[in-house]
Amino acid sequence: MPLTTTGELITRAVAARSAVASFNVITLEHVEAVIAGAESVDAPVVLQVSENAVRFRGGRLLPLARAAVAAAEHAAVPVALHLDHVQSDTLLHQAAEAGFSSVMYDAARLPYEQNLAVTRAAVDWAHAEGLWIEAELGQIGGKNGRPPLDAHAPGARTDPDEARAFVADSGVDALAVAIGSAHAMTTRTATLDHTLLTRLSAALDVPLVLHGSSGVPDHELTAAIAGGIAKVNIGTALNIALTGAIREFLADRPEAVDPRGYLTAAREAMTRAVARTLKTLGPATA
Repeated sequence: MPLTTTGELITRAVAARSAVASFNVITLEHVEAVIAGAESVDAPVVLQVSENAVRFRGGRLLPLARAAVAAAEHAAVPVALHLDHVQSDTLLHQAAEAGFSSVMYDAARLPYEQNLAVTRAAVDWAHAEGLWIEAELGQIGGKNGRPPLDAHAPGARTDPDEARAFVADSGVDALAVAIGSAHAMTTRTATLDHTLLTRLSAALDVPLVLHGSSGVPDHELTAAIAGGIAKVNIGTALNIALTGAIREFLADRPEAVDPRGYLTAAREAMTRAVARTLKTLGPATA
């Protein structure tokens, strides 16, 4: 079916008190697995490509983006494309033409006033192009190999009053909030600050996004969705499934050289991980 938009999927999820799953994709096998997993449980899904993934592909966005668009157009469930953790304005300005309906513009590393200024400029450009835009306030640690922030470190949690002002002054369509998750976690041991989430949900009139969800246990995810999270970002869980399947395949078949064998096993493992996550997040909003 034709590509849908991230904004439309999140609007439906908010109305259903559910959340949209947004999966980071790096290879074509990631793309195929996310769509296959979504189809297996009849749920909509977002494919997201990060600036790091673009850098991995030599700085070229279109090869993976075009593959994702082609796969999405043949999907039996609604699929949207999201450009994730963008810091480069050059990359931001490629989003609409490449088929993306939304962008997460990441200036959370900057002091508040600078974050606001560059995010406001990104929002103005994105809205003129018809793009839905997400930003981050507070630092969701673990990116680029850095350790998660201590819970009491400055900026480690999103302040509700500051968030209210930031959303009003920037014009963003959604906000990624720092409530205890971290990127790149390989164990599901994160404990979320649900009291803070309740305050953020009450303070803001835009959808809230949870990054670093691979490290969040099922019961914490369920509670976060009940508390107002409308978009759940997942990446590392797929890479764990992919890498584990390849290791197991090659350990059992040390003579194997054809990548189709172990990539098939990897894709099937990621498909199962996607389906499991979608079932956890609640009823489909397709």
